[in-house]
Amino acid sequence: MIGRLVVVGLGLIGGSFAKGLRESGLCREVVGVDLDPQSRRLAVELGVVDRCEDDLAVACQGADVIQLAVPILAMEKLLARLATMDLGQAILTDVGSAKGNVVRAATEAFGGMPARFVPGHPIAGSEQSGVEASNAELFRRHKVILTPLEQTDPAALAVVDRLWRELGADVEHMQVERHDEVLAATSHLPHLLAFGLVDSLAKRNENLEIFRYAAGGFRDFTRIAGSDPVMWHDIFLANREAVLRTLDTFRSDLDALRDGDGHQLLGVFTRARVAREHFSKILARRAYVDAMNSNDLIFLAQPGGSLSGRIRVPGDKSISHRSIMLGSLAEGVTEVEGFLEGEDALATLQAFRDMGVVIEGPHHGRVTIHGVGLHGLKPAPGPIYLGNSGTSMRLLSGLLAAQDFDSTLTGDASLSKRPMNRVANPLREMGAVIETAAEGRPPMTIRGGNKLKGLTYTMPMASAQVKSCLLLAGLYAEGKTTVTEPAPTRDHTERMLRGFGYPVTVNGATASVESGSKLTATHIEVPGDISSSAFFLVAASIAEGSELVLEHVGINPTRTGVIDILRLMGADITLENQREVGGEPVADLRVRAAKLKGIEIPEALVPLAIDEFPVLFVAAACAEGRTVLTGAEELRVKESDRIQVMADGLIALGVKCQPTPDGIIIDGGQIGGGEVHGHGDHRIAMAFSVASLRASAPIRIHDCANVATSFPNFLALCAQVGIRVAQEAQS
Repeated sequence: MIGRLVVVGLGLIGGSFAKGLRESGLCREVVGVDLDPQSRRLAVELGVVDRCEDDLAVACQGADVIQLAVPILAMEKLLARLATMDLGQAILTDVGSAKGNVVRAATEAFGGMPARFVPGHPIAGSEQSGVEASNAELFRRHKVILTPLEQTDPAALAVVDRLWRELGADVEHMQVERHDEVLAATSHLPHLLAFGLVDSLAKRNENLEIFRYAAGGFRDFTRIAGSDPVMWHDIFLANREAVLRTLDTFRSDLDALRDGDGHQLLGVFTRARVAREHFSKILARRAYVDAMNSNDLIFLAQPGGSLSGRIRVPGDKSISHRSIMLGSLAEGVTEVEGFLEGEDALATLQAFRDMGVVIEGPHHGRVTIHGVGLHGLKPAPGPIYLGNSGTSMRLLSGLLAAQDFDSTLTGDASLSKRPMNRVANPLREMGAVIETAAEGRPPMTIRGGNKLKGLTYTMPMASAQVKSCLLLAGLYAEGKTTVTEPAPTRDHTERMLRGFGYPVTVNGATASVESGSKLTATHIEVPGDISSSAFFLVAASIAEGSELVLEHVGINPTRTGVIDILRLMGADITLENQREVGGEPVADLRVRAAKLKGIEIPEALVPLAIDEFPVLFVAAACAEGRTVLTGAEELRVKESDRIQVMADGLIALGVKCQPTPDGIIIDGGQIGGGEVHGHGDHRIAMAFSVASLRASAPIRIHDCANVATSFPNFLALCAQVGIRVAQEAQS
């Protein structure tokens, strides 16, 4: 509890701060100070404060916290007056948008920055102003940046932090200089440009015609230029140096644009078009992860049903990833059709945009990549954010280990728990310098400028990601890089390297590359993803009376383990219209309902179906008899511990099963309804959606937001073929 809060300046920001804390009950008394008599009267009448004073010294007597909410250029006089008073142990804080100026003024007034002064800046506002616009909810879900200095009292910082959090704000701490640079770029410069452009056009002879035919973009500029000119005059003067530095950077970028060619223009425009969405996604994902428990996305799956029709699932995720990577490193322009527009593949696409590659699209699955060659990548402007995509992080680490610049790879909370030493350690053997967080987890920092040497490596466990990572590093390494796998894994990297004209030697379980060749641009048609198809293969197999055709599905022999396992269980799956597209075998899959039986899954098939086991566990739960899986410890380090999470869910639905260190034992039987948890793992959520076809009651599946990472239109296709699952309405 705070005794007395004094708010100096009862405009929109000061009034909203006072009103919100008065309503919270956290302060015994809220006192307002304002030069305007009418504002003082209204503040009391509207319940913004308990009382008002026109004398600053009287108001501040016995104050615990004093909030300074006056215009920037009035701050110097206010601080000079406060410096003459005995403020006791009162905490000072402010709301100004140029923190360097406030700190300088406070230091000058007090003869040094007071330890109990906590500079702050709420990033919130309204088109209304004045004390009558005071809104206790103004700061809820808005950023408030506190900029403590080294000498700032931690106890005072904690009090100010708590006050803002009490108002529902998202509070962050930042250095003063960093704050002013960020605000100069994101707020002050855009306003300066808007004022300048509108004034420039208004001074022309044909100004009436310009304003008469103004399009939407120009109207946005005029709206920004309609802001309070006196306030922005003060802000620019207060944050002059940071704004000028940002303006200089922008001018040099404009000059480069002016002198560049069409290719450079296209690069700027394509990067800019997706920049807002990309950074919003990063920020939203972080916020989403923080609030996961309170913002649960639930699928509600109704029991029963059968499947029919013909569908085409989204493009293969593995091939989509690799098409962007190799297309970027190729010489020439690569066209991709059927690209998977899910978050994982888009993370790879954005990573290469960040490294200077011009990429058009995606638009309806079509992407155009303007390759820069093996040595044409540029340093990303900051950490490369890869969302939830382990494939992106592991494969990129191989490519980046040989570049001449440093790179940092980051991801969301789920990816940040996944082990990366399986790629980092062999890359280190090749000469790479890689730093990770504890236990080899992300973020990964890859140091540039290191010469890699070829490696002969026998993988301890089958992993297409590790194999691909090392082969991609081998494109740059001195000598030959040879990777031997203990069991077959998907070979999309080897096939696609050949498709781009790069020689790859494959001899049984061993693949080799040597540096010195080049990648040549090509055309890629991405087939349907068999991992996405697996949900419908199982669904049509377990739902009585079903017959479904899945069109244009990739049937690479290193990926068809799910078909082989289902056939061993008695599934009725036939391959029609088999053909080869871009070096990858493709077919239409016809699946009819069948009576499945439990089996012991051959360990040789495990690496060929590693991503499909969650839904195969559902098939096992619907089969007659016992299914036993061994040799699948890899499942414990996927997006979730898929063995334990699936076992927990199946048990919750009444299925008898027993997880083991490297697999699971499932006894088929009746599936009930109930609540299960996806744990942020898209394949878990989709697998339990399929289970509803044989359930006796509805299944509620929690934590399903990440389904979009691999299968953006999963719910729509379910509705099309007859699976009755939908997102539950948010309450």
